[in-house]
Amino acid sequence: MDIIKKWTESSLILKIIIGLVIGASLGLLVPEWKIIGFPGEIFVTALKSIAPILVFVLVASAISKARSGIGSRYRTVIIFYLFSTFLSAMVAVMGSYLFPVTIHLTTASTATAPGALQDVIGGMILKIFSNPIKSLAEGEYLGILFWSIILGIALKMVASDTTKDVITDIAEAVTKVVRFIIQCAPIGIMGLVFTSVSQSGLSIFTEYGQLILLLVGCIAFVAFVTDPLISGIALRRNPYPLVLTCLRESGIIAFFSRSSAANIPVNMNLCEKLGIDRDFFSISIPLGSTINMEGAAITITVMTLATCHTIGISVPLPVTIILCIISTLAACGASGVAGGSLLLIPMACSLFGIGQDISMQVVAVGFIIGVIQDSCETALNSAGDALFTATAEYYNRAKNGEPVNYMGEFAKGD
Repeated sequence: MDIIKKWTESSLILKIIIGLVIGASLGLLVPEWKIIGFPGEIFVTALKSIAPILVFVLVASAISKARSGIGSRYRTVIIFYLFSTFLSAMVAVMGSYLFPVTIHLTTASTATAPGALQDVIGGMILKIFSNPIKSLAEGEYLGILFWSIILGIALKMVASDTTKDVITDIAEAVTKVVRFIIQCAPIGIMGLVFTSVSQSGLSIFTEYGQLILLLVGCIAFVAFVTDPLISGIALRRNPYPLVLTCLRESGIIAFFSRSSAANIPVNMNLCEKLGIDRDFFSISIPLGSTINMEGAAITITVMTLATCHTIGISVPLPVTIILCIISTLAACGASGVAGGSLLLIPMACSLFGIGQDISMQVVAVGFIIGVIQDSCETALNSAGDALFTATAEYYNRAKNGEPVNYMGEFAKGD
């Protein structure tokens, strides 16, 4: 028991860094020992498995006991999500113009991309109304959010206080399970890093190095410049303590898990530490995992413009604005498309008359560099979910004249 207590009380970030170093070292020294990567698979699978249940019970509990006035925070965070995604696409446009790259198109792809934007939006709407059991089993968070909100409203109308307390207790129990899984993150990260290092190597940097640098550069610019700018203007204070906390506590795990769904419990745990109202973050975090897609918007825009540069298509400025709008809308639907942002590239390419025969080759290139592209994209998306949830909460508290304890418990060094 003393060992368990010492483990839970020690710094989680320090333990993750140690796990990262051990995993990378073993990946270089003994890449054939595949069993070392198994704890990483278990960790991600456990987070993915518990996340739908956590979201469902937390949202149902929050809605059933919701106080008046919480709606303004939802509007604020949705505006942050959509505006930051659009700005990310603009950053990708500027980066692509300042540092134009071309792609060596030789690889074929057998994947099937959606035909048009209406296909993506239509599929996303259908997922909202899908069977709730199917949504829980397959981790379709739009459906989970919809049915948990409906159930929460129904419980608020007809359930007794005792029934609502039971739902709250179940939510607390699931939250404790999540906290236990998160304490295993260092071992999971060790396994994930080992797998990445032992399998990927450095070969992808040779042929696609410029493309990777452009994608990572745009993602880094959004993470350290545009997102802090949005948060800083809204809060009228230095945003970087909050930004760095979200990147450290959420972005690092998301980088290695490469799954926004798996990081939902991590972000909820972070929001609780930041002092955010559970009734708010229990909805805003899973909502952000579906519509806050800054990284996806960057990937779609950069890859589309790289294709244009490769085949010699000149893209005028007004058309880039349309591209940013399409990338923003498409990115919001990326969670409803198998393959995520990469399979939405052909839809954006069609804006310039680029056929599937070329655009699907670009998708194939995306899968080749996916170990880096997807990791950075997920880290940005996930850290942004937590950042803008906290920003919306603090902004509305200050606007309503309520006392604001910025950074919550972290302000006390916890």
